[in-house]
Amino acid sequence: MAWNEPGKPGDKDPWGQRRKPGAGGPDLDRIVKNIQQKFAGLFGGAGGGGGSGGGGGGHASGIGLGLIVAVALFIWLVTGFYIVNQGERGVVLRFGKQSEITDAGLRWHLPFPLEKVEKVNVEKVSNIEIGYRSNPRSGGKTKVPKEALMLTEDENIIDIEFAVQYKIKDAADYLFSVRDVETTIVQATESAVREVVGKSTLDFALTEGRDQVSRSSRELLQEILDRYKTGVHIVTVETQKAQPPDEVKPAFDDAVKAREDEQRLKNEAEAYANDVIPRARGGAARLLQEAEGYKASVIARADGDARRFSQIANEYVKAPNVTRERMYLETMEQVLSNTTKIFVDQKAGNNLIYLPLDKLMSTRESAASAPFVPPLTEADAAANAATKGGTSSRGRADLRSRGAP
Repeated sequence: MAWNEPGKPGDKDPWGQRRKPGAGGPDLDRIVKNIQQKFAGLFGGAGGGGGSGGGGGGHASGIGLGLIVAVALFIWLVTGFYIVNQGERGVVLRFGKQSEITDAGLRWHLPFPLEKVEKVNVEKVSNIEIGYRSNPRSGGKTKVPKEALMLTEDENIIDIEFAVQYKIKDAADYLFSVRDVETTIVQATESAVREVVGKSTLDFALTEGRDQVSRSSRELLQEILDRYKTGVHIVTVETQKAQPPDEVKPAFDDAVKAREDEQRLKNEAEAYANDVIPRARGGAARLLQEAEGYKASVIARADGDARRFSQIANEYVKAPNVTRERMYLETMEQVLSNTTKIFVDQKAGNNLIYLPLDKLMSTRESAASAPFVPPLTEADAAANAATKGGTSSRGRADLRSRGAP
């Protein structure tokens, strides 16, 4: 018998067995009816049995249905409990509209689909990179020239990279005011930085103005995000790198080096000038003071000499001889006071007496400074001779020199 031919009573099946009359496949309609009758009996229906037994089964089925409904309601209500962790805020939405904002702790809301909760971490500090993207796996970073290249006030191009750190200050605004907060922050940061850099020169942005650019960018970015009601607080805007583009960096480095050399030479010249000029001014002031002192001393000496000459002239008129003699003596006293050698000329003879006053004075000074030694007496000499066993020739010579017999 073929597989697709209908079977007849008494025919054999494909396995060679003879089919029994009346045997066929399972009756699907009967199976469905049996399932319907069982469910009808469970929920209090009248199918499956008759008489008084059907009434008791319907009552038991009603109790079972009520118990199931109560358990299901309890489980549904329990699903409304939720926990808000520390540092988070829970935003309760009722049919998609904000209902309330809950703090940390165990909370409850109407279960789904009436209400649902969106949890937002308001203490977490997130980071967004502008002008580059970090690669955690390799530890490097990828440049984004579209965001990094900007035009300065003096029409130069600068390659600048920023890192923005922010926190959520309003959970509701963060969830519902802006569709994509991070994209908004990236675009707003790029706009704020371009505005600040566009008002600065290249040298200012690369050197002493980097901190000023960061502060101004943060203030302007916060103002933009507040105007958009993003619910975000900007913590910091840090300049990661600021340099000219790679294509012109060698030429820019040469210009910077030349500028630094110029500044160094200026500083050295100023230091030399600050050292030489005060010294020259001091020398000039010293010379002026010495000249003023010399002038005053010469004038005073001249005035004194003039008054002295006038006095001597008056005295000379009164007594010429006495005045002449006194002037001679004063002059000789002044001249001889500075010399230690004196020559005395005798009028009666041809001898010239030399008085070595310097040597006489030095001898007198040495004698005055030497210790005093008393003269040796005859008793002392006799005592010395007795001590040595007799008077020696040297002792007798000493006594003879002293006049002893």
